[in-house]
Amino acid sequence: MISARENPVLVFEDVSVRYRGSGKPALDHCSFSIMHGEKVALLGLNGSGKSTLLLASVGMVPFSGTIIVDGEELIPSNARKLRRKIGFLFPVPHDQILLPVVLEDVAFTATCRGYSREESLKMAREALRKVGAEDLEMASPYELSHGQRLRVALAGAMVPLPKILLLDEPTGGLDPRGRAQLAWLIRELPCAVLAATHDLPFAKKALQRFLFLEEGRLVKKGTDFREVERVWELDSI
Repeated sequence: MISARENPVLVFEDVSVRYRGSGKPALDHCSFSIMHGEKVALLGLNGSGKSTLLLASVGMVPFSGTIIVDGEELIPSNARKLRRKIGFLFPVPHDQILLPVVLEDVAFTATCRGYSREESLKMAREALRKVGAEDLEMASPYELSHGQRLRVALAGAMVPLPKILLLDEPTGGLDPRGRAQLAWLIRELPCAVLAATHDLPFAKKALQRFLFLEEGRLVKKGTDFREVERVWELDSI
């Protein structure tokens, strides 16, 4: 018998996205799969479709083709249910922190999903501990540095622990130490991770393989990040 963990947690089959008024698709017939616990970089230049791919993964933009989340096809009628299996970190972490106290904010998602207040706070404290922000639980988000806000937003995306965590430019605004700490954290997470990033050194440290987008098309995939370095070097000439 095949266990659930041996099946992909996220599958794209011939997925395309075209925004209204655009002359070409933002995503063009993309196909790939990500296994449980796998750490994957989503790479590409500006406008290549990385953010669109992440948004399609949670049904936030209309798409054609098939997206499967944890064995179930993503369709409008079950999008809300399947989003509960996915954590999402937006490129501006401050936008995800809504409540005046960090602990309450991190616990908010779990409370909305029907967990008791006691369970939600317990999960929030554990998530803050995992991201090294347990000392911030009673702080106001307005007192936090960018790196601290990123940790808090990441903790919120991990409550309860998702099947896959989607990260959109997670190292933006972080100093070298912050990037190194985030890379270590991602490697230690038990869930799958798909991280859209321009930060190739970070990707090489934190992630196991890559998907490379170019003008909405998935043109490369693999584990040798040197292939991507060569592409970017040629593009910059």
